[in-house]
Amino acid sequence: MAFYYEEPSHTFSEYLLVPGYSDETCIPANVSLKTPITKFRKGEEPAITMNIPMVSAIMQAVSGDKLAVALAKEGGISFIYGSQSVEDEAAMVARVKATKAGFVPSDTNISPEATLADLLRLKDRTGHSTTAVTEDGTSEGKVVGLVTSRDYRVSRMDPATKVREFMTPLEKLIYARDGISLSEANDMLWDHRLNALPVLDEAGRMKAFVFRKDYDSHKSNPNELLDGQKRYIVGAGINTRDFEKRVPALIEAGVDILCIDSSEGFSAWQANTIKWIRERYGDSVKVGAGNVVDEEGFRFLADCGADFVKIGIGGGSICITRETKGIGRGQATAVIEVAKARNKYFEETGIYVPICSDGGIVHDYHMTLALAMGADFLMLGRYFSRFDESPTAKLMINGTYVKEYWGEGSNRARNWQRYDLGGDSKLSFEEGVDSYVPYAGSLSDGVRQSLAKVRSTMCNCGALTIPELQQKAKLTMVSATSIVEGGAHDVILKDTATSQKR
Repeated sequence: MAFYYEEPSHTFSEYLLVPGYSDETCIPANVSLKTPITKFRKGEEPAITMNIPMVSAIMQAVSGDKLAVALAKEGGISFIYGSQSVEDEAAMVARVKATKAGFVPSDTNISPEATLADLLRLKDRTGHSTTAVTEDGTSEGKVVGLVTSRDYRVSRMDPATKVREFMTPLEKLIYARDGISLSEANDMLWDHRLNALPVLDEAGRMKAFVFRKDYDSHKSNPNELLDGQKRYIVGAGINTRDFEKRVPALIEAGVDILCIDSSEGFSAWQANTIKWIRERYGDSVKVGAGNVVDEEGFRFLADCGADFVKIGIGGGSICITRETKGIGRGQATAVIEVAKARNKYFEETGIYVPICSDGGIVHDYHMTLALAMGADFLMLGRYFSRFDESPTAKLMINGTYVKEYWGEGSNRARNWQRYDLGGDSKLSFEEGVDSYVPYAGSLSDGVRQSLAKVRSTMCNCGALTIPELQQKAKLTMVSATSIVEGGAHDVILKDTATSQKR
């Protein structure tokens, strides 16, 4: 006879936090959101600790190299999507690792034989006004000059004018050699009153820019997540099919942490993947696994050697696994049970395996609830897909800006490996949809606002750290009526009244 859970599973929206005592130290500025992402033994420190409890989902519509850099600047980690060729994923990882804090790779390059019209089209596409002029117009070519917006006047110049006629030639440029420190580069910027300092290698090829405007930006990102070489930390997704080829390539590219991307992690395929990694690399290669929704699934992956375990099946906004297959569990219930299993595992073995809540986050306050219920950090897809830095197109639909967002289980992604159960190399049916999400501006602004709410709520609970929140939090279930009570009700909102007048 089948096993039946006595209690129904619940979502985050069915819970609220009850305030606790807050003393004078409980102010948002004192809150630390540091959290481990890799397992560690009692009394030891984790190999990687994040400064904020947020990672981006392993999705084509979310985690490209641009978003990875933006999130690392805020203190979190992106997991570059694995539903692409091994070479392309490794190249994305390499681009992130090549982006030292303060050093910006040149993605806007042009040939001296190109025209002003070509330059303006390039500027429109990239949004960058500083352009390296290289012999062949690529980032690998030898630098022969530089163009900024001060070098031309669109209204007074023929669009057919060659770039070589108005660029600043190399012999008149002040530039640095590869290997210069950021501090030394910033000194050169200020000493020579420059807005941009090109950094060239010994062969004269462009390595990076250092911008004056980034000096203040760098100072305003105290949570930047960097490795020992001042490079941004980045993760990458792998699958259980081609890991023998993909893992070495990602390691060669410099990846800091891997994660098996699968809709269901309680499987021999994940065990085999982790075993292969441990046999060849020991614990030097960090790898998370999942997804699971109960104690049994957690213990299985923890015993296999996973560095962290992801929780959640069917709770994502574009996921239709529950509709399609009837598999899953309410995200809040899943997090609560797995958190208890993690704590029990720690007591028994002395090994703390962090857990990640993946899916089910609709409102910012759900983040705080997930952390209070025991999650060490959160994996977010829809949330990050809305920002400028996500890889998808920004469109205007019915007068509103949106960004495209599709699931890895959709026909558009064709990520059959994520749903692989040892069958044919194809996606048999969809477990995700293709959609739009409201455009939300820059990642930095969005993340900082969301985490300001998290910090404020933690102070209401009398907690200054995530472990303290998990220890002190008091949670109550809510009725359908109290959910209505929690929003604006029994009033006429000003926006509504204004539109009615018109």
